[in-house]
Amino acid sequence: MRAKMEDITNKLKSNNIRLSHQRLKVLEYLDHNRIHPTVEQIYEGLHDEIPTLSKTTIYNTLNALTESGLVKVLTIEDNETRYDIRTDAHGHFKCTACGEIYDFEVNMDSLEIQGLNGFRVYSRDMYFSGICPKCMEQE
Repeated sequence: MRAKMEDITNKLKSNNIRLSHQRLKVLEYLDHNRIHPTVEQIYEGLHDEIPTLSKTTIYNTLNALTESGLVKVLTIEDNETRYDIRTDAHGHFKCTACGEIYDFEVNMDSLEIQGLNGFRVYSRDMYFSGICPKCMEQE
């Protein structure tokens, strides 16, 4: 479900993030493009609309959104950082052919984990890789 600009503005305000046109546009881009974009993709997607936008501004905005819990950093491979507007518990599938990342539902609470007694777990991420149906059709 896509958020309205008013909802996006309220999210920023309620998390004490100073409102600016660029910050609103970055959050709006993430909400409307749920592709787990990289900074480069966000920049390319917004640069025509906001020619003064810099990658530094995008990084700073994403850091503020991440710290406030509005965005989640997604590192699927060591050299690839992406951003996810969905902060609820869910899994990710990356197609090794086209590079698309898909969300899927998973009940993290029902997972039976063995061997971590006495450990403090801060995050639980589920990641699969393989070939998506679209790419399998093209094989």
